[in-house]
Amino acid sequence: MSDLKYVFGPVPSRRLGRSLGVSPIPKKTCNYSCVYCQLGRTDKMTNTRREYFPLEEILEEFDQCLGDLERCDVVSIVGEGEPTLYSRLGELIVGIQQRTDKPVAVITNAALMGDPDVRAELRYADIVLPSLDSYDAESWHRIDRPHGHLDYDEMMEGLDLFTNTFTGQIYMEIMLMKGMNDSREDLEKFGAILKRLHYDRLYINTPVRPPAEPDVSVSTPETIALATELLGGISIDALASGSFFSEIKDDYEAILSIIGRHPMNQHEIGGFLASRKNPNPAALLEKLSHDPAVTPVEYKGYVTYRLK
Repeated sequence: MSDLKYVFGPVPSRRLGRSLGVSPIPKKTCNYSCVYCQLGRTDKMTNTRREYFPLEEILEEFDQCLGDLERCDVVSIVGEGEPTLYSRLGELIVGIQQRTDKPVAVITNAALMGDPDVRAELRYADIVLPSLDSYDAESWHRIDRPHGHLDYDEMMEGLDLFTNTFTGQIYMEIMLMKGMNDSREDLEKFGAILKRLHYDRLYINTPVRPPAEPDVSVSTPETIALATELLGGISIDALASGSFFSEIKDDYEAILSIIGRHPMNQHEIGGFLASRKNPNPAALLEKLSHDPAVTPVEYKGYVTYRLK
C-alpha cells in the first residue's frame, strides 16, 4: 500500500486522540496563508471549490485502510490546506460514515462559513473544528492572510449561524501568538465573539511546530493560563502523545508520506522507527537532512522535518 495518496495515519491528535486522516485536496492548497502554518507558506492560493481528486478514488483508497480504524478514535478530513475547498465534501463525509461507525471530523479554517453550500455539507459531519485566530478584519488579514475574495464579516456571520444550528459537536480553536493576538485586550475581544457562538469545547493553542514565518513566537505559559481562565478553554500547548503509523513498508517512504501532511520532529521519527524495529534511525535522519524535498527546521529545541 505504498501508493496511498489520500489516506494517512493513524497519527496522534491533541484534540481528537488517534486519527486516521483523509486529505481531499493537493498539498498547500488553501484560501489562507497563515503566518503560523506548520506546512509552510501556501503556494496554491485559491478560493475556488472543486473536485480536486475523484471522490470515488478517495473512497476506494479509504476502503483499503478500513483495518487501520481499529487503532483509531476518529476519521479526520483535514487536507494539506483547507478541506472545505473540496466541492464534494458532503458526499465524502457521508461515504466515510457508510463505511465506519467512527465519528467523522472536519478541521477547517472557517473561511468559507459564509457559503451556505459549505455550511450544508458540514452538517453531515459528527465533529467540526473551526479555527478562530482573529477578532476583527485587521487581525484576520495580519494573521491568516486570506484570499482577496474573502470577507471577514461574511465569514463571521456564517460561523455564528453554523455554530448555533449545527447538531453535532463543535470544537473551536484559537491559535495564540506572542505579541500578535494574545494581550489581555485581545483575549477580551475573543471573549466577546465567543459569547455569540455555540460550541462544545474551546481549545487554546500556540504554535508547537515550526511556523511559516520566522517572526512568529509562542505565547508564554502565563498567557495561555490567562486565556484558559478568561475564555473557559482547554490548553493544548503540548505535542500530542502517542505514535504514528503507516501502511507503507519502506521506512523512508513512510516518513515522507507522513511529513507531507503532518510534520514530525526527530523524537517522533525515532519513536516511529523504533516501533518498526528500524536498526539504524540515525542514518535515516541524516538522509532526511540532506533530502532536497525535505525542510529540517530547528524550533523549540527540536529539529522538525516537513516536505517543501
